[in-house]
Amino acid sequence: MSATATRRRRHDDTPDTAGAFLRMSRLPSGPERDALRETIICEWLPVAKRLALRFRNKGENMEDLTQVASLALVKAVDRYNPDLGHAFPSYAIPVITGELKRHFRDYLWTLHIPRNIQEVRSRTRSARDALEQELGGRTPTVGEISTRTGMPQEDVRAGLEASASCTPLSLNAAVQGAEERLLAETVGADDAALERVVNRESLRVLIADLSEQDRYVLYLRFFAGLSQSQIGEILGFSQMHISRRLSRLYSELRQGLLAHA
Repeated sequence: MSATATRRRRHDDTPDTAGAFLRMSRLPSGPERDALRETIICEWLPVAKRLALRFRNKGENMEDLTQVASLALVKAVDRYNPDLGHAFPSYAIPVITGELKRHFRDYLWTLHIPRNIQEVRSRTRSARDALEQELGGRTPTVGEISTRTGMPQEDVRAGLEASASCTPLSLNAAVQGAEERLLAETVGADDAALERVVNRESLRVLIADLSEQDRYVLYLRFFAGLSQSQIGEILGFSQMHISRRLSRLYSELRQGLLAHA
């Protein structure tokens, strides 16, 4: 291999598929073209996996990253036109890398962060990591990061805050305060009583339209906690009469609630 070819192929896993692409572009749709396309994709898969490895420390599963890179490779193979005169690596590598970055931007941020803030975060994070090594592990100040990046301190603060939205705290993280407790213990839960508020308010209006005796029967049953027999003794009716009366009231109130839903 010539020195020029060696300089062009920076990685050993970069295959020479220029001839294959040229042949595929001349073939009509069919089994022969499909087989050649599959061969090209298989030869380039190690490159896609290598590019995915660059993002392995960003909190995403490696299998998912490899899948994203592989799908991007397929797109690159299908869209590449050798007649335009550009080498496939110069086209495919930016396409695959771009898809990986887009994956993180669109699916892995806890909050939607504008692209300019994401770029600020990236510069801030790189400068912070470099300064931490230079400072022997000490966390650099906002001013030091600002000096290193040349960005205003306000932008540095925005970049540092954006980092928190990409890697949120675990619910098992300890919360600083008067007493030690977990973050999960500070998160509120749904109040089951809230679901009954609407029904109670609707019932208030419906019950107000009932006769005084019907309201009294409901009061004795649900607020005083009396049985049907006890209610019958107070009002001078049989237990069966109270039972039928309550059934009628339940039906009327239920229909009223459905009508207001």
